Amino acid sequence: MLAFRVRQKESAFYLVNYSARDLVKRVRLTARAPRREREDEPHAAPADEDPIGRFIEKVERAEGSFQREPMRAKIRSLLDFYKQVTLQPMIPGTVLLYTSETLDFRPHPPYEDLGDLADPRAPFLVIDGQHRLGALRLFLEERAEDDRTAIHVPCLVFDGRQEDFAAEMFVIINSTATRINKSHLIDLYEKVSWTDPGQKAAARLVRRLYEDGASPLHYRINLLGGRSQRDKWMLQAELFHEVHGWFRALVPNPADARAREGEIYAVLLDGLTAARRALAPGWGDNERYKVTTSVTLRAVLRVLLGLAREDARPPEGRAERWARRLAPWSALVDDFREAGFYERFAAKGYVERVRRIQDRLARAAGIELRGD
Repeated sequence: MLAFRVRQKESAFYLVNYSARDLVKRVRLTARAPRREREDEPHAAPADEDPIGRFIEKVERAEGSFQREPMRAKIRSLLDFYKQVTLQPMIPGTVLLYTSETLDFRPHPPYEDLGDLADPRAPFLVIDGQHRLGALRLFLEERAEDDRTAIHVPCLVFDGRQEDFAAEMFVIINSTATRINKSHLIDLYEKVSWTDPGQKAAARLVRRLYEDGASPLHYRINLLGGRSQRDKWMLQAELFHEVHGWFRALVPNPADARAREGEIYAVLLDGLTAARRALAPGWGDNERYKVTTSVTLRAVLRVLLGLAREDARPPEGRAERWARRLAPWSALVDDFREAGFYERFAAKGYVERVRRIQDRLARAAGIELRGD
């Protein structure tokens, strides 16, 4: 399919113009059925003359559903609108689609960002726009023989390269009536059926790092539901991304993530505790130092992952071993003074600055970092 690639820093997604009849076959609509007190509580079947009710019931029974219950009134109003509209567009805004597959994109020379995008093997998950597509499906069914329904729908396609972003957008749009900052919704990964066990375990560990009094990040994570009035050092989404990276690196089989969750947390805790000791007095003094800002903490977590790969076992005595290993960081604390920090770690942007800091810390401690 012909697509336009949109590149923004290190990410990319695609703009595709789908025909309506093709699109409704390519998507998987999901819903969360109304909560019942008992699993065996009877569920009223829609009347035969109620096509919207039958459609909603079919979606509700989809396996692995999560999205909010499709709203009957919203689908009905959209369907009425589609029937009445003549000159104006039916769906002027883009529909957001996601596939966990990594799609192949082949440019059409001389263009770099216009080309053919491979089709996913499985149906798309709808991040945003499922009510529009639900009403569109009903509209097309009523006009199965009408050649005038040559409708096209603009879609933004996110693939496996943007997995974290797609999951955050999914829970933002489909779990709350009011919009909440996406950085505050990582804990909802546990409720998203299509996330892997490593993501769910990482979400739990982020909350544990926030709540645990022994954690060097105790109450310092910008977390949904956090009550502390302390200054926050790091967004929940940023920390989740790093912790999930630990699971990908240290737990090759995602099915083992839950069983090894406590082990990974203990390693994280020992590493952060050793880092806090080595980077004192800069740790927590964010008026004079940049030690406990997100750009440095992300670099620290990546270097600690390298150390965990080298020396996570035995767990006995690990905290002291790592404190000795990271002791050279004490000589670097002045490099993290607020004055001149951005000149000492000069970079074109946030991502490059994280890399420069992690490289400096890794060299000082003699820790090898891998490219994955």
